[in-house]
Amino acid sequence: MDTARAPDSEPGETGKAPAPPAPALPDSSTLGRTVRSAARWSLINTVVMRLGNFATGIVLARFALGPAEWGVYGIAQTVLLVLLSANELGVGLAIVRWEGDARRFAPTVLTLSALSSGLLYAALFAAAPTVAGLLGSPDAAGVLRVMCLCVVIDGVAQVPGGFLTREFAQGKRMIIDALNFVLSTSVTLLLAFEGWGAMSFAWGAVAGNVVTLIGCGLAAPGTLKFGWDPEQARALLRFGLPLAGASMLALAVVNVDTMVVGATLGSATLGFYVLAFNISGWPVRIISEAARRVSFAGFSRLADSPQALAEGFSRALGVVITATVPLCVLLAALAGPAVQLIYGSQWAPAAAALPWLMALGLIRIGSELAYDCLVAIGQRRSLFLVQGLWLAALIPVLLVGARLNGIVGVSQAHVVVAGGMVVPVFLYALSRGGIGVGRVARACAWPFLGGAVMAAIILGLQRRLGDGPLALLAISAIALAGYTLCVLPSRGFLRGAGRGDRPHRGRQRSSAPVRPTPQDTR
Repeated sequence: MDTARAPDSEPGETGKAPAPPAPALPDSSTLGRTVRSAARWSLINTVVMRLGNFATGIVLARFALGPAEWGVYGIAQTVLLVLLSANELGVGLAIVRWEGDARRFAPTVLTLSALSSGLLYAALFAAAPTVAGLLGSPDAAGVLRVMCLCVVIDGVAQVPGGFLTREFAQGKRMIIDALNFVLSTSVTLLLAFEGWGAMSFAWGAVAGNVVTLIGCGLAAPGTLKFGWDPEQARALLRFGLPLAGASMLALAVVNVDTMVVGATLGSATLGFYVLAFNISGWPVRIISEAARRVSFAGFSRLADSPQALAEGFSRALGVVITATVPLCVLLAALAGPAVQLIYGSQWAPAAAALPWLMALGLIRIGSELAYDCLVAIGQRRSLFLVQGLWLAALIPVLLVGARLNGIVGVSQAHVVVAGGMVVPVFLYALSRGGIGVGRVARACAWPFLGGAVMAAIILGLQRRLGDGPLALLAISAIALAGYTLCVLPSRGFLRGAGRGDRPHRGRQRSSAPVRPTPQDTR
């Protein structure tokens, strides 16, 4: 198992010279305040953007696009996300993780990232018709070629974006993402109502990514400079390639189902599945995406202190799970009426898969947090093995599930593999890194109890009150109140004031950073 935490020297330095002194580890209370502030900005950013995307999706699904167009979009988005997981060969994370002055090796990172992204796009452009045909959507070739221009744009934006993450500059990132959303949504809506179909998503994504590149470049001035140092390049590739492989496998794990459904059940059925998966991703995108913008940087600061890392991870997991469970339970228990109320009766078939996909969403949130922690402590080989095992086991089970029970079978297959095999493997990997199962259980116990109480309340009240809009609102409010009562005993732990963390009188309390992935992976 690879337990290296960081390169022995700065990129560009020979092994003969000693590594530059590492910067002093920030005081834990200072670091905690910095991470929490960044996390709050990131959460606000993500919630606002996702609510906007949610409203846009409703408009498009109700008035502009049908299941077939959503299916084509799903194929293109899946291919794009898999490519984005490794387009910069993993070297972009060095901007966030490596110690010292990142501007010394940033030009080499930019050159590697832009070059690899350009070559990847050229290969995709040539292979687009073949890829679209294999995935059961021949009409997706043109959409693929346009949407995957984002691969090149993202490759260039990696360096300035990495500096914003390194500096916890989530306030600036919020402004950039808001501009991205406004332009991409405007382009998508305009083209969709003009009859462009799935291609409207493609050009909207390209427009938004261009804004992000410009915004990150302005927010991190001086970082868009190309350069080349062979020694730095070798060190960066040694660091990044295992991460890129693990990231690609992670994205493949949560997107291979789209390929299976498209190839076996057709684009219209894929459209229903993509909608259901997108709904199940709401908690993942709102909670996990906000957290992952600060978690890797936060865990990296604690990588040399096993006790602080274990406490920080446990508390971060508790925060993430506590915030996610009620959303997952509500969407799972009220799937049918919720889908029809929000999207219309034509999308009703999507509701059948939603309860299982919500369970998968909860597992994904925990596994993504574990992924960031394992990357921060240098367990790259373990990650690669975990993700490879997950993908290898998932593909045949998905195929069987699709044949036996359509999109519901695919959803069930996801949960069986993730819960029955992958969660235990992640727990083992975390324990090897000093984070025991007991810490994980402590973080999850109260939220899981609250989730069970919520489910019982919803199922009991729905029989009596029905599923009208007012009834759904009342049921949700009562269920959330029950959940809140169940998780109240954990509030001290979540704030970092558990029994083991309480300071002696007269001493200042220190705070571990609170952390709560492909980015909407759809």
